Amino acid sequence: MDKILVMGCGTWGSVIAQLIAKNDHSVTMWHYNEKKLKGFQSTRLHPNLLNFNYDENISFRYDINEIAAESNIIVIATPSKTVRDIVVKIKPYLNDNHIIVNTSKGLELDSLYTMSEVISSELNNGFENIVSLYGPSHAEEVAANQPTTLVSASSNLEIAKIIQKVFSSQYLRVYTNQDIKGVELGGSLKNIIAIATGICDGLGFGDNTKAAIITRGIAEITRLGVKMGALNSTFSGLSGIGDLIATCLSKHSRNRFVGESLGSGKSLIQILDSMEMVAEGVITTKSVYQLSEKYEVEMPISKAVYQILYEEIDPKKVVLDLMSRDLTAERNI
Repeated sequence: MDKILVMGCGTWGSVIAQLIAKNDHSVTMWHYNEKKLKGFQSTRLHPNLLNFNYDENISFRYDINEIAAESNIIVIATPSKTVRDIVVKIKPYLNDNHIIVNTSKGLELDSLYTMSEVISSELNNGFENIVSLYGPSHAEEVAANQPTTLVSASSNLEIAKIIQKVFSSQYLRVYTNQDIKGVELGGSLKNIIAIATGICDGLGFGDNTKAAIITRGIAEITRLGVKMGALNSTFSGLSGIGDLIATCLSKHSRNRFVGESLGSGKSLIQILDSMEMVAEGVITTKSVYQLSEKYEVEMPISKAVYQILYEEIDPKKVVLDLMSRDLTAERNI
């Protein structure tokens, strides 16, 4: 039996903890807010998950030094902007036998690192047991035992296989992939395209528009990913087109919700103030705008989302500008 620490008691962290607890692993959950942590421990309920009760194999503790040292697998399930701080907290208690599993989808501002790169850089690039667990997976559906697939991505295939086995169940099928760069980029950049499809919904556009956004969206994600060293084929997989479809079309998608609200005329500040949970695509858009310039990659949809979010250009004008660009041949990379 593995001893697993899940850092973060959001919907995804809670569902992950539930999954691995039901696979007969010992699971401890940590949250930065001790009062909230005690609330979860007392009620065994999560306010944002219906008909959800924490498994009896799940305990809740706040003393991070002891629980990090006792665990052999540490799952980071917090917003991407907190990942570096989380690694700083656990760093003194890590050894070569620990495995860190990242589930946060995003890019760090300024450094423009993926989350595995953030973790590696904070650990002085000498720690190789890092896995990113990505794929089309809304917490609400996983909690309801709806069939779901994920990718355990690591440059170390044996470590990826260990996590594949820990998480797999009759409702969750996990694949392995050694292209961790491609998996993380696909899973992070799709949030920008989800904002774009949401904007189309808010403007009243239909399926034709959304199909175009999704199709051209995966093309520009792939262009940047390949330029950054990822494999073309990864973006045809679960963390690429798979996660993109789920996020762009789902009622559960926070990023699609942000886009729809923008298209309906609300300001970004109004939208974010009304949300309890984090829409990672808002921050990722800024990072990807910088990456597209750094690598000289054309990303018209991502640029359009950036203009709406950060330059406050009217969404209708941005859409018209997109449609009025110079005509060209279809390129899928």
